[in-house]
Amino acid sequence: MTSSAVPANAPIRVAIVDDDPEFQGALARAVQAADDMALAGRAATRTQGLALLRDTPADVLLVDLGLPDGSGIDVIQAAARAWPDCGIMVSTTFGDETNVMRSIEAGAAGYLLKDAAPGRMVAEIRSLAAGGSPISPIIARQVLRRFRPVAGDAVNAAPPPAEAAPDTPISLSPREREVLDFITKGFTADEIARLMELSRYTVLTFVRRIYVKLKVKSKAEAIYEARTQGLLGD
Repeated sequence: MTSSAVPANAPIRVAIVDDDPEFQGALARAVQAADDMALAGRAATRTQGLALLRDTPADVLLVDLGLPDGSGIDVIQAAARAWPDCGIMVSTTFGDETNVMRSIEAGAAGYLLKDAAPGRMVAEIRSLAAGGSPISPIIARQVLRRFRPVAGDAVNAAPPPAEAAPDTPISLSPREREVLDFITKGFTADEIARLMELSRYTVLTFVRRIYVKLKVKSKAEAIYEARTQGLLGD
């Protein structure tokens, strides 16, 4: 999810989509004051943000989620397609798990709450442009807490299986079946993410659901149980 690093000596082109005039203005001034940055564009609504994507791609795009005419997630999704080399960072007051995960799955490589001073935001922009993924500590804890059961090699680790009603038929969604098929062929979580054009976090979620449904704790157990249940083709 990280962007390509900005070439040496080239200014970091920064675009901002935020409807808070005070925050947007302070951030824009901080960017303009930085010797290694250039303000590439500003927008205050979802509509303006989408229109901004028709211009020359920026290196870093900061997006607020709570825009007056829609969700900033729409802008993130569109930017991930229109500006594939741009590092997208959320800057918002929304820190709930739903918004965090939707933003990451849409293509955001960073997620900061609006509790940071403009100077710190400038430092995080540099980090993102260099290939990092700046995340506010409280957001990082949410992500780690959600995926800790399948940390490391997602295909070889899983949380304890959830209780299921006895004799309940196992049913996998088409996406879960596709992920399971890749698992049986030996692909890693990162490889599956690239093949399915999904984020690694989305693949982790599918793996976690598969293990829970099959009541297993490893790749080998998942393959055995899936075959026993007739969930895999020949």
